[in-house]
This record gives sequence, C-alpha cells and structure tokens, in this order.
Amino acid sequence: MLAVVSVLSGCGTSTSARPTPTGPGILTLQNATPPAPGGEVGAASTEFDKAADLTMWTKLSETEKDIDRIAKYDVNKTVKGSMYLEPKTSAWFDGFRGPFVYQELAGDIVMHARIKVEGKKGGQPKRKFSLGGLMARQPNSYAKPNWVSVTTGTGEKSGQVEVKYTQDGSSKPQELAVKSGWVELSLARVGRVFVALYKEDGGKWKVGRRWPSTLPDVLQWGITAYTDWDSYSLLKKDAAKANATQVKGTPDLEVTVDFVRFLRPELPEYADPLNSASVSDEVLIKAMTPAGA
Repeated sequence: MLAVVSVLSGCGTSTSARPTPTGPGILTLQNATPPAPGGEVGAASTEFDKAADLTMWTKLSETEKDIDRIAKYDVNKTVKGSMYLEPKTSAWFDGFRGPFVYQELAGDIVMHARIKVEGKKGGQPKRKFSLGGLMARQPNSYAKPNWVSVTTGTGEKSGQVEVKYTQDGSSKPQELAVKSGWVELSLARVGRVFVALYKEDGGKWKVGRRWPSTLPDVLQWGITAYTDWDSYSLLKKDAAKANATQVKGTPDLEVTVDFVRFLRPELPEYADPLNSASVSDEVLIKAMTPAGA
C-alpha cells in the first residue's frame, strides 16, 4: 500500500506539523513493520559470492552510451565475496556524470547495502568528493538529471556520509560525519517520498534525509562511485565539456560492496513520512531497514 504524502516541492527535510483529525495520523513504533524481503525485488538482491553475480548488474555507460569511467570492476575476484569498483576521475553533481551500475526496478523499494570506501593506499580517500554508495536514478535523464543518493567517503572533509537529491540537474547535498570502515546504507522510496539512512559498523541506524520526490515508478537502483573533483579544474562550471572526455587526474577511491538487498516497504495510508510528527525517526528507521539489521 502506498503512503499518502503531503504535496511539497523541491528538496526539503521532514516537517514537524502536528497531525490533525483530517490530515495524517501518528504511526507508532508498535504498528510499524520492517520492509518485506523476497518477491520480485528480492530476486534482484545480490550477495556477491560468485563471479556470475556480475551479470545481474548493468553499466549505465553501456545502456545510455557514455564514457566508461570505471577503472576496475569485478565480483568475487579482487575482494572475495564482494563487488569491487574503482572509478576514474569522475563526479555525480548537477550535470556531471560518473560511474553507475544498476538494476531497473519498479515501485516502492528499500535498497540496503554494506559498503567500505577507502583510498588507494588505504584509509580515507585523499581527494575531495571521493564517495561511493547507493543511487536511484531516473532512466534517460542526461539532459535533465534526476536522481537521489546516499554515499560515504571523503566530501569536503574525510569521514562523511553524503545525502544528495538532484532535480533537473540541480544538486543539493548534505554531509554528515561518520566513522571510517564498513558502513550500512539504506535508500528507500515509499510513494513519492525518498529516505536515506546510514549506520556505522556496530552502531545504530540514523536518518540522513527525507525528500519529497516526483521521480517515475521505474528507476535504476544501484551502486555509484566517483572521485577527484579538484582535477576538473576549469571544467567545474561546464558539465557538457567535462562529460565529453575522460578527465585525467588523481583518482583515489576503492569501493567494496559486501551485499545489496532489495525489499518492499509498506506504510499505512494515514502516515506521512515527510512529517516527523506523523512518522518519527525511530519509526521511520523500523519501517525502512530490514528486521535485525
């Protein structure tokens, strides 16, 4: 069942207006249910325990005819039991494009993954905006890019989770401090609401951002990685020129993905996940992360 949401424009945080008798109601922790595994989207889940799992994922550069900005990409080879992705100098910001491997899925979805981001010599990446994580993207939106992402690595500072919504080629990112090492990420869409969540290894889930969204029912859900924004130099204001060539730079990012699991979330019609008074962070976490995760 899809959630009924308030009509908001652009990219925003959750509201705190109190529910009213004629508006959204309060969803309690007791009545919230974790997303359901299995089914159609469950079949897209990948544990990366065999090389053949690579065939489940599609490169955006191949399907929408772009420069392949991936330096190395494999499953159960470079890192046993994991997907490994190493990007060339690249960016996902405004109209700039970077690496993306995905599966095309429809409807309400929770994408849950365990990811580790490192520099090529270990530790946090040294180059600014060297990030890897999850993205949901509107297909064939090169002209007016539309996507939402939650990534981790080095942004303006090292040790960050970045949550970002890009609407018609305008990106609005936000950075949140996170410990280095493995991080669990969850990117979810329920109705016309997107949610980004994250959890440090051994820590507790946190809500990174809630956004209203007008993205279509069918989206590309997958893994993104990009690095070395400073090497774009004078091209930072010209995405078209930057996208037309492979920028030479100093890429410094390695992304290891332990698993990606897809689940179906469900919220009752009376709940408005854009309204924190209707659906609190604690309740949203229960509804948008797998049971026991």
